[in-house]
Amino acid sequence: MQSSSWRYPFSTSDDPHVDLSSQDAFSKGAPFATFARMRMEDPIAWCEEQNGRGFWSITRHEDIRNLNRDPATLSSARGIRIEDQTEEEYEARKTFQETDPPKHTYFRMLLNEAFSRGSVAKFEDQIRTITGELIDRSLELGELDATYEIARQLPMRMLGQILGVPEEDTGWLVEKGDALISNADPDYTDHVVDKVDTEEYRLLPFRSPAAIELFDYANGLLQRIRDGEQVGVLNLITQPTMDGKVMSDDEFRNFFCLAVAAGNDTTRFSIAASLHALANQPDLLERFRGADQPLMQTATDELIRWASPTTHFRRTATKDFEYGGKQIKEGDKVVLWFLSANRDEDVIENPYKIDVERKPNRFMSFGQGGPHVCLGMFLAKLEVRIVLEEMARHVATIEQTTQHDYLRSNFILGIKRLPVRMTAR
Repeated sequence: MQSSSWRYPFSTSDDPHVDLSSQDAFSKGAPFATFARMRMEDPIAWCEEQNGRGFWSITRHEDIRNLNRDPATLSSARGIRIEDQTEEEYEARKTFQETDPPKHTYFRMLLNEAFSRGSVAKFEDQIRTITGELIDRSLELGELDATYEIARQLPMRMLGQILGVPEEDTGWLVEKGDALISNADPDYTDHVVDKVDTEEYRLLPFRSPAAIELFDYANGLLQRIRDGEQVGVLNLITQPTMDGKVMSDDEFRNFFCLAVAAGNDTTRFSIAASLHALANQPDLLERFRGADQPLMQTATDELIRWASPTTHFRRTATKDFEYGGKQIKEGDKVVLWFLSANRDEDVIENPYKIDVERKPNRFMSFGQGGPHVCLGMFLAKLEVRIVLEEMARHVATIEQTTQHDYLRSNFILGIKRLPVRMTAR
């Protein structure tokens, strides 16, 4: 192994030349050595792609922040993942994530109030009650998969309340959402996107047949709304925008799929990474006992930085332009690696260390600085913070018992199984 200042000392993969287009690139954890080398040697790098036309990888924090705030040059409307899509495919799959201002702004404004800091704060008691129940159950088990018993359950149960669906349906919805967003992992789908022929599903979100069932479910919700019912926050997005535009039925169905998949998985894996940190750094649990709100807020931000569940978003160049000495052509795919930004030594001191007092914390897990900043940011922060607080309140010890497993995906970084042993205070 070559020795240099970029080498990450605790990496699960010391290979500095991992193929980032591969779904296996993150299956043993994040390829930090590759990102560190790229930030140092070639922060705007052209990457060849398995079964694709190649893409630009942007790995430095400053460059990602600059490019993320320029939707006129780098569009979201032609897909947000690395995979190539035809115009027919990206138009059929489009959610408001795959739109640019002003259309994105109009539909986002319909939902902003429902997901504002103040509105989300009203869920605190419910989140704390659910979290307490999950921890009590976990303590009864003693040994458990913390991802399944805690990290998966909390966002799933909150999802039902926010979307206005019966609690008994949430397990099924999350199972289908997993099949969508985790479509590269055979543990979650029989239609693994790079292993089997998914051509017949190419016009569905994530090329997944699970979308068909979610579409049917969404049609039922849409009918309830048209019959005058209040269905969680979903009524809001069926309202006309300020210029009279109304979300189409296809856009509603695609939005529902997005809400079920992204609204659950990213929070789940932020919580899983936080529990992994507690299980392997017992001083953190002690630190949180009796901690004040300011510390818990900075700790929450730090652990979400640490988790970085959404590794990247892809954009497409709308014109030829030069950036950082590189000539980027119209139609080129440009991948913003938020995970790499969260470990950029030039911006974040000691980025491979958890510092619960880190302030300011310029992490980019939510796509901060651009028009697509995560709509559920405040809800995710609240759920992670409450898990940390309730773990410190009720748990004496948590320790990892065997090796954890990562999701097979280069889009979502997540610990899908986390075996731990917990004892009560």
